[in-house]
Amino acid sequence: MLVIGWLTGIYVADLISGFDHWVAFGLLFLIGARMIYESVRSESKRLIGSLHVNVLLLLSIATSIDALAVGLSLSLLKTSIIIPAILVGVVTSSLSFMGVYAGRRFGRFLKNRVEIVGGIILIAIGLKILIEHIGII
Repeated sequence: MLVIGWLTGIYVADLISGFDHWVAFGLLFLIGARMIYESVRSESKRLIGSLHVNVLLLLSIATSIDALAVGLSLSLLKTSIIIPAILVGVVTSSLSFMGVYAGRRFGRFLKNRVEIVGGIILIAIGLKILIEHIGII
């Protein structure tokens, strides 16, 4: 998303900036609310592997909209994208790996509570994006 934002640059920066925060908030809120709902639902009604490809795709887009905005900013500042893209890729990959490892390690003990916390975190990230873009803080 960083590179896509950088490549898109000046051409769509004005078009996206008006509503990108609402899209990010909406997607993160819906996915977070679904995670919370699925975690408190009766165990017999839950689907195994509730994170389908469609949900994961929406989640990855929603959490990457900030990277798209940063890429657009770097393009407008006429900054090279190579070093930022490598750094973002390495950090994101490392943190994702650690998250999956921690989830496998502690998920068996914490079960549904982790899904509730994850949903709350996604909603909080969406609110943070919305509040920052609206300019409340």
